[in-house]
Amino acid sequence: MHSRLLQQFLAVAEKRNVTAAAEALHISQPALTRSIRQLEHIIGVTLFERLPTGVALTRQGEILARRAKLMDLEYRHALAEISALDQGLAGVLRIGAGPLWITSLLPPVIAAFCAQYPKVKTRLTSGVIDTLVPDLLSGDIDIFCSNLDFPAQSEIVKEPLLEVHHTVVARPNHPLAHEGEVTAEQLSKYRWLVLADDTVGINRINAYFVAHSLEPPTIAVETVSVGIIKILREGDFLALFPERMLPDTARFDLVPIPHEGTFWESTAGIAYRRTNRPIRPVESFKAILKASLSE
Repeated sequence: MHSRLLQQFLAVAEKRNVTAAAEALHISQPALTRSIRQLEHIIGVTLFERLPTGVALTRQGEILARRAKLMDLEYRHALAEISALDQGLAGVLRIGAGPLWITSLLPPVIAAFCAQYPKVKTRLTSGVIDTLVPDLLSGDIDIFCSNLDFPAQSEIVKEPLLEVHHTVVARPNHPLAHEGEVTAEQLSKYRWLVLADDTVGINRINAYFVAHSLEPPTIAVETVSVGIIKILREGDFLALFPERMLPDTARFDLVPIPHEGTFWESTAGIAYRRTNRPIRPVESFKAILKASLSE
């Protein structure tokens, strides 16, 4: 239904500005404004609120944007299937992943997938549960690899693949680096670095200290995984890393800090949208990933 109008609507929804959306679409601003008004007339609701700095989606507009993204996703999946029938697997596979997967587990998988399916473009982006689940539901990614520590949802399929244990990491000359096994109270006296938007990770850190009858520590910086590694080397900070990443952190001259108790143990794996028909690029990627993890 009116695919051109929906595409133009999504452009405005993404840019939050009619002028910027018009430039991206290579059409005039008046033409784009007429298209939005036409779509609003067809649907019978106002889709955008006009603001001094641009536009904002109304509640009705947010619903349409979410559904239109999924329509676009299904359309691209259909094109990928048609192309696959004619000339072999093709299209774009968009993968979201946590730091453990991007740095340690996925590189050989992505390389093997690209070698086996050279016509498929792979887009790999980093994220945490608080960003990956919404991205999957909105159709911005096709599949993600991360811990599966989020409530079950009817639209999402979870496939557990491994158990992940987390430990504390710091620079070699950190005051706790040569103390042997340290207590929760000692850990609480230092500032911590965490992944940006990682509410689940922060809650797990806080829960550890609350379980030891302590106030949660100060979160000094929220950033990406590379930023955490770099900042750890520059000061007496602490951070939580999956034990499977310790070989990578050692290459950056970081060391684990033995500590009392358990911080965070979780089940990790893959999650993707539930569909009536399997998406071939997703199924192929899953098969290669599972084969790699079983080696």
